[in-house]
Amino acid sequence: MAVGWMSALKLVPWGDVIEATPQIMQAARKLISNTRKAPPPEAPAQRIDSTPDQLAVLQARMAQLEEDQRASAALIESLAEQNAQLVRAVDGLRRRSLHLLLAVCGLGVCTLALLAWALSR
Repeated sequence: MAVGWMSALKLVPWGDVIEATPQIMQAARKLISNTRKAPPPEAPAQRIDSTPDQLAVLQARMAQLEEDQRASAALIESLAEQNAQLVRAVDGLRRRSLHLLLAVCGLGVCTLALLAWALSR
């Protein structure tokens, strides 16, 4: 189970995550502020006498819900794009770490070869 989490964490482009953090925080703050500023949904009127009034109330509520849905969709799209950037960044970091590991191993082999050569003289 822990191996799965470790491999999943290795796939995360942490560089992109760090770069995208300000935008994510800004979007989150905007969402929270919009949520706090939005008036609470009005309690439905107990009884509206005329049908045109009911229709107007329902149309206004539907327009508000559609606007909220558009804003949520835009936020989700933005977060999905940032997530994709993070995945690409983690992949790049994974590749860099593999290259560095190979370079360190190569340097270790060279060091051992030089040490063996120096001791044989």
